[in-house]
Amino acid sequence: MSTLSEEAPFKALRGQLQEAAAEFADGPDALRGILLGIVDDVDRAVREPLEIFPVCHHSPASAVAMARRLREKQPKVVYLELCEDMAPLLSELRNCRLPVAVQAFASEVKGFPAEWAPLSVVAPITEASAEYQAIAYALDTPGVELVLVDRSSDHVFQWQAGATEPAGPDAPPAEEEEAALHGDAVGVEIGDLRPRFAELEEHLLHHGRVRHWSEWWHQYVELPLGDSDHDTYRQVMLLIGSLFRRLAPGDTGRVRVDEDRERHMWTRMREHLAATGTDPEDCLYVCGAFHAASRVEEFGVHGSDTFEISPPSESTWQHGLIPSSHTSIEAQFGLAAGSVSIAATQWAKNLRRTRVQPYRLAGQAGAKKAAKPRKAAAPAAPVAPEAASDKLSGFLQSPPALDRLDEAELLGWSVEIVRSARRNGYLASTADAIAVFETSILLAGMRDRARPTPYDFQDAAVTCIEKETVPGRRDVRRLVEILMGGDRIGQVGYDALPPLARDVHDRLAPLGLKLQQRGVQRALLDMTSHPELRQCSDVLWMLRHLMPHGAARPIMGERELGKQSVQESWDLALGTHQRALIELGYEGVSIEQVLEQRLRRAAYAPNATTAQILAAVEDAVLHLRGGRLADELGTRALEVLATERSVDGAPEVLRRVRRLLAYYRISRPVLPTWIESFAKTGYAHYCTLLPTAFTDEDATVRQVAAMLGFLFSMESLALSLGCDRAQMDLALAQSHPQEPSRTALLWAARVHLGQLTRAELRERCDALLDNPLVVPAYPRYLSGFLHALEPVPQLAGFVVEAVSKAFARLPDPVLLPWLPTLITTLRSEGSDLTPLLVREAGRVFPGRLAALDAWVPPWEAVPEAPAAPAAAGGGTARRAVLLAAHPETCDSLAELLGCEGTWEAEIPEPSGAVLVGRHPETAAAVEALLAGA
Repeated sequence: MSTLSEEAPFKALRGQLQEAAAEFADGPDALRGILLGIVDDVDRAVREPLEIFPVCHHSPASAVAMARRLREKQPKVVYLELCEDMAPLLSELRNCRLPVAVQAFASEVKGFPAEWAPLSVVAPITEASAEYQAIAYALDTPGVELVLVDRSSDHVFQWQAGATEPAGPDAPPAEEEEAALHGDAVGVEIGDLRPRFAELEEHLLHHGRVRHWSEWWHQYVELPLGDSDHDTYRQVMLLIGSLFRRLAPGDTGRVRVDEDRERHMWTRMREHLAATGTDPEDCLYVCGAFHAASRVEEFGVHGSDTFEISPPSESTWQHGLIPSSHTSIEAQFGLAAGSVSIAATQWAKNLRRTRVQPYRLAGQAGAKKAAKPRKAAAPAAPVAPEAASDKLSGFLQSPPALDRLDEAELLGWSVEIVRSARRNGYLASTADAIAVFETSILLAGMRDRARPTPYDFQDAAVTCIEKETVPGRRDVRRLVEILMGGDRIGQVGYDALPPLARDVHDRLAPLGLKLQQRGVQRALLDMTSHPELRQCSDVLWMLRHLMPHGAARPIMGERELGKQSVQESWDLALGTHQRALIELGYEGVSIEQVLEQRLRRAAYAPNATTAQILAAVEDAVLHLRGGRLADELGTRALEVLATERSVDGAPEVLRRVRRLLAYYRISRPVLPTWIESFAKTGYAHYCTLLPTAFTDEDATVRQVAAMLGFLFSMESLALSLGCDRAQMDLALAQSHPQEPSRTALLWAARVHLGQLTRAELRERCDALLDNPLVVPAYPRYLSGFLHALEPVPQLAGFVVEAVSKAFARLPDPVLLPWLPTLITTLRSEGSDLTPLLVREAGRVFPGRLAALDAWVPPWEAVPEAPAAPAAAGGGTARRAVLLAAHPETCDSLAELLGCEGTWEAEIPEPSGAVLVGRHPETAAAVEALLAGA
């Protein structure tokens, strides 16, 4: 680089910079290399036969200069710094409302760490950007070819060095949903132009009297270059790119990636030139100013061809367009809040001032009128290129142009911000508008500006209107951002959506809603009067399962096994969550296919549990209504259950198996084979683990109770399939818990099996209350009884009795410290079973307060003397009257059981007088007793 010719056009500039380096530095060698190297970089880029057009991302000055240069030169080939695999999607931009982002997405990764999945790359595009001008020109001008030359999306991750870089210091907090439109995708941009030397950026911000980099760029680059000619713009941008490149710190990983990108782009351009035979003079290379000042050996059309592009990985990439917004762009690339909206406003001002006609895709949403078809560019006559002239010296030596104060514009801003503040709850008045107007001028003067910038106005509005608290959702700073253009949110048109998204919109068309609009819309479905809406309901329930919360939210109606709603009400926000719907399209062509794939993926995951697989089975039955997938996933659940050695998921397994078993019993004539095998295997499995679970400290009481619930509820089915009741008897016999709650659970299980009577259980609990050493642990026994309601719900009455006795028999010094523990136990460990307990208490206790004083608990009531049994003969005769009068029922039952026999004739019983005659002893004894009295 030092051997470059020092002839015109930059000879004078080199001499001035060399003198400045010798005067301001300790010696000419310290600064000379940097300053002269910058001029060499500019000279090298200017002399390149293939014209290099340096840009900055989302820069209105770059967009205006690009539109002007395209109309002047009319290039036949436009090389653009954008991922080369995104080219097929650019024609779909005409069906969208900008801003949108071109996305590359890979859900299944191969050749990358598994924790990186899914891989996502986005490239946002706004109307006020140079790349959009180049794309619109190339796509709508016949005979012009657009070639993307940057690395592919796969290479973005191949070349990624370490973790993703954090957002810049100016990045706004991504709390709003508009700021999260890109998700966690890696952002690629054309022209990332920001100092990588922290001290340099701090120096520029301090002496420029600005708060953040976006404001400095707007004040000292955007405004001066807004009206400049092509050569001045080009050389200044090259100068800035070279300056930031040479003052970048030694981050070897990032520098290596940048240089590999430059080698990749120049290699692709030379390959295209060689394949097509295009003259480099008829081409235009659009790239970031940082890459335009490259010093790699592959630079230029005559550079070396030593760089080898590595092959992509085996990952399958899907491509599409997703909605973007100004806020999401700012959050993605670390820009100041509101800077992209201010750039859009500046773009409109530049167009009005310079009268440059921008390019816009034909049919672009938001266009004022359809663009006329353009004629093919006439082949240019071979003309010798003009010698580059030195525009840098004049630009650097000329004082900044003073932009006169536009009082009408500033006054309009002041009035509008006060009106907006009033609508948002601020107590603002006309005096505040005057104060904002004057303060804006004052702040601009303090910062050496003749005309207040939007950032000066924002500071003035916050100073004059903002109070200690924000009365509404938006503060004054956000209101100013809205005033300056607001957060524009893009939308992907119907024709640009993937097949799955279009299919969803078509199937939901009977709802009569504009589903592409942002915001929440209410959908009412009456399937009784409109049966065709049943299909819409199916789609909505699947979207609720697949999409983020809030995209499809049911207000009324439910979908459970064996139940279907006749009316439903939904809050739909598919337009707000358009990105999520588009990303579903990367996984399949229909939502049924995507749902089936996700259920299979969840069921066959290496860490899948039995409860998770049963949840997938339930979802398959609910949404896909097919037995094939449900049976396959059920078989998978059976395999996983046999290999589990813990009982962590026992409560969830019990709950889901009960629901599935009840559903299959009412919907199918025969139970599926897998659920029969599941009941049989689960019975033996939990019988084996039960003794260990009773003593395992890692197993909770709720999990042990769920195991008992599975055994008791599945016992009849398991025994009918060949299981042995002795398995459970042995399991309980081998269980010897030491913890009080598990001991109570074991007692309840023995009551259910008939090994312990309720009277014996009551005696044990009374003994616990009588023992003062055990009283502090009594709540833990109650906790065990409470969980025992899951496997043995018949004990609800006994649990009410146990709690009531505790309140009645414990003294206050013991009862009062125990009450918080009791309430905590009931709330945390028995919340699911509390309704059963409350119903039983309502049955036992009196319903009115007046009856409480005279009420006697049933367990303390004195039992009445048993009544004398009725005569055997008479009772038998009374009970046999109905059978003798209607023998058909007994005959049918006897025939069903294979019993043979005949009815015996009824023998009339003797009357009471006959008995007295036959047995006079009783009457004689009564007579003797009365005579003695």
